[in-house]
Amino acid sequence: MVRTSSRFNRLKQLDAYAKTLDDFRVKTSAGATVTLACALVIFILVLGELSDYRSIHIESSLVVDNGSKGKMSIDFEIEFPKIPCYILTMDVMDVAGAHQADVLHSIYKIQLAPDGTEVKREKTQELGSSEPNLKPVEKDYCGTCYGAFKPESGCCNTCEDVREAYARTNWSFNHPESIEQCVREGYLERIQEQAGQGCRLRGQLTVNKVAGNFHVAPGRSFQRGSAHVHDVQQYLGHHGLDFSHHIAYLRFGEKVATTTHNPLDDRTVKGENPEGLYMYQYYLKIVGTRYYYLDRRPMFTNQYSVTQFNKNLQYKDVLGQIQAPNGLPGVFFNFDISPMLVIQKEERKSFASFLTTVCATVGGIFTVASILDGFIWRAERRLKAKRDLGKAF
Repeated sequence: MVRTSSRFNRLKQLDAYAKTLDDFRVKTSAGATVTLACALVIFILVLGELSDYRSIHIESSLVVDNGSKGKMSIDFEIEFPKIPCYILTMDVMDVAGAHQADVLHSIYKIQLAPDGTEVKREKTQELGSSEPNLKPVEKDYCGTCYGAFKPESGCCNTCEDVREAYARTNWSFNHPESIEQCVREGYLERIQEQAGQGCRLRGQLTVNKVAGNFHVAPGRSFQRGSAHVHDVQQYLGHHGLDFSHHIAYLRFGEKVATTTHNPLDDRTVKGENPEGLYMYQYYLKIVGTRYYYLDRRPMFTNQYSVTQFNKNLQYKDVLGQIQAPNGLPGVFFNFDISPMLVIQKEERKSFASFLTTVCATVGGIFTVASILDGFIWRAERRLKAKRDLGKAF
């Protein structure tokens, strides 16, 4: 029993917080005020630390992109309120030599009435190709290609066959009213039907992850030597080509539910001169971005910056006559790929860090409060002593 008591006595020597007797403690109103203020500050700071512990922070870093992902998706929705759908063609090309002319897959053309309401929605198709109620033809009918390069079948049985034959021959498709297949399929009637309409393009492109461009321009496109050419002659004299547009969204890669806002989202551009033909050019610098989340799979997408340049293609000669356009009207998106990769990583403060911060906060406030309380106590005692000696009022 004596041995156990001596052990407890030795253990008491390790107490770093020696206690004083209640008889020697003095409690003051100033000390109580400091204690309440100290408790209030501790409560507010601990509450803030708890909120910070429960919140998720985004840590950003910048590394060199190893270029392991060879493809990139482009999602877009662009509205042209003053150009019918049948005029518009979308092409994609890049510095690697890939060329997607007149993209038809994974893109919707939505016909718009003059007031902006939807008239018809369909996958991109040429005029006349989707009409099932065509005039009957003979069973062994073989349409002429009018001197253009024939397809493998040797016959141009539809208006679209004739247009493709003209494109292979680098001819302009200017007079559809003189082509029997187009008249039979109601090509001109469909043109008249869409007069005054607008068009909304929506869809997705898959491109190589190298510098390149995609553009929306009038007329069918084809290669003439090493040049990329559009057949626009049939539209210049009879239709206005006002490429004023509204970009609802344009993103490269997966859609990420963050506060990141792409610079071209919800952008409206109108032509400065209604009588002019404009080439709207956007120069985009794309930076790969990888997001790491705490509770779901990582996502790879892209951010981009943009510079815009508008060019009026029509000009007047010395006599004041308007000359033919010196370029291709339309909307062009020229993109370049940055070699850097931005990593956005979600992180949450650990419980050990939270506990350490709380202990430091509580201990620091108690220490400061005890210093302040001691200063007030000594000041009160000195003032009281001077009053007792009649030296203070």
